[in-house]
Amino acid sequence: MPENENAAPWEYSLSLPNDLRAVTVSRRTLRLILTVHGLIRLVDVAELLAAELVSNAVRHTKGPAALGVLWAAGVLRIGAWDADPEPPGPPRALAPAGDLREEGRGLTLVRACSDEWGWQPVVRNGDRGKYVWCELTAAV
Repeated sequence: MPENENAAPWEYSLSLPNDLRAVTVSRRTLRLILTVHGLIRLVDVAELLAAELVSNAVRHTKGPAALGVLWAAGVLRIGAWDADPEPPGPPRALAPAGDLREEGRGLTLVRACSDEWGWQPVVRNGDRGKYVWCELTAAV
């Protein structure tokens, strides 16, 4: 059953350990959520975005993390919470062709592949941290 702009909003949250395997768990969970809600057309980009956000959360912090997924008014918001209250570094310029480094591209990809992105300080379960989010607007 495909979603549309007028569908009731929904929200999911997945608590994650500080473990790189959390990236795979997040991607697969997000794929299932979007499939169940009829938003399969957003899966590929949404998985990429979630993987980058969660990867940053578990690579660059020592505490727990969380994936958040919210659908409202035709907009999908994906976010990752981590236990480091410091702001994320700024997105870097796109690397030149042939640059094969695997690090430092996360927020650049998020900025390039989403309609909006940002961050805010958030307290979760008594832990100070930040929530880095991005949005995809679904064409219905």
